[in-house]
Amino acid sequence: MRILFITSGRIGDAVLSTGLLDMLLARYPQARFTVACGPDPAPLFAEMPALERLLVMEKRPWLGHWYELWRQVVLTPWSLLVDLRGSAIGQVLIARRRKVLRRSMTRAHKVRQLGLQFGMVDPPAPRIWLSRRQEQMAETLLPPGAPILALGVGARWEPKRWPPERFAELARRLVAHGGILPAARIVLLGGPEDAGQASQVLQGLTGLDTVDLVGRTDLLTAQACLRRAALFVGNDSGLMHMAAAADVPTLGLFGPSREAVYAPWGEKCASVRGPASYEELALRPEFRTGRGSLMADLPVTTVVRAAEELWRREGGGMA
Repeated sequence: MRILFITSGRIGDAVLSTGLLDMLLARYPQARFTVACGPDPAPLFAEMPALERLLVMEKRPWLGHWYELWRQVVLTPWSLLVDLRGSAIGQVLIARRRKVLRRSMTRAHKVRQLGLQFGMVDPPAPRIWLSRRQEQMAETLLPPGAPILALGVGARWEPKRWPPERFAELARRLVAHGGILPAARIVLLGGPEDAGQASQVLQGLTGLDTVDLVGRTDLLTAQACLRRAALFVGNDSGLMHMAAAADVPTLGLFGPSREAVYAPWGEKCASVRGPASYEELALRPEFRTGRGSLMADLPVTTVVRAAEELWRREGGGMA
C-alpha cells in the first residue's frame, strides 16, 4: 500500500498537518509513504517512520514545480492520495481513494479543518519525529541545568514580529527573582533570517544566562531543543507550532493573523493579542506592504500576565 501526502510549503502549516499524517501511520501500519512539500518544511519529515520518498517542491516559473511533482508520481498507482494544497494534481493522478482539501470558508482552527477531511471532530495533535542523533545534539547544546525559557523572536513576515526590546523586557521579568522562571536560561531559536531580530533582543539581556541558537541548528535539532524548554513564548510562526508539537507550554503572540485559525494547538497552549483586532490591523499600510511591525499595541505587561496564567495552568508553578 502506497500513500501520497502533499502538504504545505510553509513550516507552520506543514507542522499542523503532521497530526493527520501520524493518524494515517497508525491506521495503515503496512503502508509506505511519499511526502511532497516545499523546501523549508522538508526536514521535518526526515525521521518519519515508513517514509519511502520525500519530494521537495522547489518553486519554479509557470507552475513548473507541479509538473515536476506530477512527473515523479504519475506512474505510481496510489492506494490513498491526500492533497492538502487543493491542487489539480490531486484530481488527475491514479488513486484508489483521494482526499483533496477544499478551500474552507470557516474560521475553524487549521487542525480542525484538516481533521474534518477524515470526519474527525477531535483531530490528532501535530507530531514531529526525531532520532537519537538530534536528541544528543540538543543535549550537547543545552545540557541539564537551570530551566529554559525559549523565545521565538522572529517571523518570516515582518508585521508579525513583536518589537525586540519588548522580548528582552519580557524575558527579564520572567527570569527575575519573583518571576515564574527565576534564574532560567534564556534560549533564542529561529532561522538565519531571524538573526538581526535576535541580536537586538540579546542586547537587552546583557548579564543574563542566554544561549543564542538562531540560525545555528537544523529544524529537527531545534525541535529537540524545544522539548527541553519549560516555557516557550514567540511570534505566530512555524517555530511556535513546533513548540506546541513538542508538548511545551506555548504562548503565541498575535496581531495581523487570526489566532482562531492559527493559534498554537494543544492543551498546554495559549495566545494573546493587543486591543486591535485582526480586521483593524488588516486595513493598515504595513499589512499591504509587509514592512514594519503591527504588534506595537501588545504591551509587555499583557504578555507577562498571559505567561503567568499559562504557567500556573500548565507549567506546574505559581507566579
